[in-house]
Amino acid sequence: MSEDTKQLQQVEAIVQQMHGRKGALLPILHAIKDALGCVPPAAVPIIAKGLNLSRAEVHGVISFYHDFKTEPGGENLVQLCRAEACQAMGARELETHVESSLGIGIGETTADGKISLEPVYCLGNCACSPSVAINQKVYARVDAARFDELIAELGRAAS
Repeated sequence: MSEDTKQLQQVEAIVQQMHGRKGALLPILHAIKDALGCVPPAAVPIIAKGLNLSRAEVHGVISFYHDFKTEPGGENLVQLCRAEACQAMGARELETHVESSLGIGIGETTADGKISLEPVYCLGNCACSPSVAINQKVYARVDAARFDELIAELGRAAS
């Protein structure tokens, strides 16, 4: 059985298990993301049929929320805050450094699949700007040197 077939069977099982819940679409999408690392495009018609929605409705929700990706990301997620407070405290310069040091741009994943880089528009840490989140943990007052330390720690933790 192919990996794609296994994934679609998981999607069908999740939809079957959760379709009766009130407001089931978001919990289903989260469950699929948790199980597969993303919501693959082939899941859209299964979800739509299971919830009696159009494919466009399902796709609209997937594309609206930044949490839902249609392709798997890296093993680690680095999010750079782009909100005004962080920008005023050097987030743009930090972003330039991050892209250069990782060798990728915003929305990309390193060639080794270890790190995905994404923007976020407020981590709720405005008084301690600029802020970065790595695997959902928020770090304050991050400059280029601190970012490099965090990435080095991430590499050590993976080994």
